[in-house]
Amino acid sequence: MSRVLVGVKRVIDYAVKIRVKPDKSGVITEGVKHSMNPFDEIAVEEAVKLKEKKIASEVVAVSVGPAQSQEVLRTALAMGADRGIHVEVAGKEFDLLQPIHVSKILAKLAQDEKADLVILGKQAIDDDCNQTAQMTAAVLDWAQATFASKVDKEGDMLTVVREVDGGLETIKAKMPAVVSADLRLNTPRYATLPNIMKAKKKPIKKVAPKDLGVDTTPRIEIVSVEDPPVRQAGSVLPDVDTLLTKLRDGGHIK
Repeated sequence: MSRVLVGVKRVIDYAVKIRVKPDKSGVITEGVKHSMNPFDEIAVEEAVKLKEKKIASEVVAVSVGPAQSQEVLRTALAMGADRGIHVEVAGKEFDLLQPIHVSKILAKLAQDEKADLVILGKQAIDDDCNQTAQMTAAVLDWAQATFASKVDKEGDMLTVVREVDGGLETIKAKMPAVVSADLRLNTPRYATLPNIMKAKKKPIKKVAPKDLGVDTTPRIEIVSVEDPPVRQAGSVLPDVDTLLTKLRDGGHIK
């Protein structure tokens, strides 16, 4: 295996309380802490581990988004990626960017970079789409192994343990392939200060979707974004009869 392409997305940090804009056109992002999508951190860690095992010779990190996306690329470089590619999409165009657009961008880059393996987080915590890895594999006509909790390589075959509703499923996939990382695949390393300093000198190539021949014209319109309904406070009832009466009055039982 010569090269691994790994996708990283800049999202609102998981610890931040999300606030909806007053006009309900989206969520507030200005002045809000952002970080790398947690599942993408796992993807980067797995790619770097493959390089450390001499299975891969190079790890290329890719991020699609505004100028600030270079922050997560630098994090990926500090974790051990060799170089980065920033596909700049900003403003309204980025707000309406969909997995189908990102998939076409990643597929074109995988071909241009002659990658043997693409590793992505199974989903982003901001939109929860869980579509990019699957569609990237479809565009490339490559094998796919999603929700991976363990990845082993033997020759040109990958043995992947997948997390499914019923437990664990083990599959074999012929390379080149696209893998999506699940939560238990690994524990991402912390970037050390020396590696953070080294990452500043690693190259980041900047391109636009049009340079890759990808049309990012919006296919959707955001009608409204609203906060989830406020959960009603619980109450303590004196006995079962009172509980049944309350459930009956609320129309929950007959």
